[in-house]
Amino acid sequence: MTAAQRSSTPKAGHPHRPKAVRPRPKWGDYSLRIVAGLVLVYLFLPIAVIVAFSFNKPAGKFNYTWQGFTLDNWLDPFKYPALTDALKLSLEIALISTLIALVLGSLLAIALVRQRFRGYRAVDTFVILPLTAPEVVMGASLLTLFLDLGWAAGYTTILIAHVAFEVSFIAMTVRARVRGFDWTLEDASLDLGAGPLRTFFKVTLPLIVPGIVAAGMLSFALSLDDFIVTYFVSGSTVTYPLYVNAAVKAAVPPQINVLATAILVISLILLAVGTLYRRKVKV
Repeated sequence: MTAAQRSSTPKAGHPHRPKAVRPRPKWGDYSLRIVAGLVLVYLFLPIAVIVAFSFNKPAGKFNYTWQGFTLDNWLDPFKYPALTDALKLSLEIALISTLIALVLGSLLAIALVRQRFRGYRAVDTFVILPLTAPEVVMGASLLTLFLDLGWAAGYTTILIAHVAFEVSFIAMTVRARVRGFDWTLEDASLDLGAGPLRTFFKVTLPLIVPGIVAAGMLSFALSLDDFIVTYFVSGSTVTYPLYVNAAVKAAVPPQINVLATAILVISLILLAVGTLYRRKVKV
């Protein structure tokens, strides 16, 4: 047997395997990719327009037509005090309501996962209800409640209303995280002599922090963006979405786009930080 024949003969224990044939993409795969791309364009095109028009130099009061590129808008983003005050108020309400809702929603999620008590099904239903009810119904209901209590609509009612719908989102998000929690870790901590409070802060809380962070980011964004519920319970108080809605009738300065773009960039940075933190925790 020649060297060429020996090299072509498969060795014992290593049968010759034909090369895997890569399947050709079907037209259905191409169509699905095209549809997915069009959906993404549909979703992100309005955001791209907002970012682009933050660099526009409008000729009049309305920033609707592209006139030319300029950086003047970004050099003076707080040109209009009323717009700046509305944004500060929205950020303040979003921050405070998120902190309150995080405590209430996280404890509620832990209780629903760990405990089975009388009225459990009713509480579970009421937690989901604000997620499914139309915002118009929720806003009108809260306004009726505040009027029956004799409370004047304003800062306090907006804060209470935001906490009311944020608790549901936080409870559902944290609940999904808590369901995968290994409760034997708590038992081990208690067996080693740690008290319930120390076990919660040293064992339970650090492991569910990624879910709490994600819930907090979602809650903050929902509060900052909310218009319908806030419109019902705001009274004379003007938040950022309410200001933008009113400005459409009189004037739309490019600073609205500038601040919206800044909020978008900050949100993306926070999202990236949260994603990196969750990956670090998993590792």
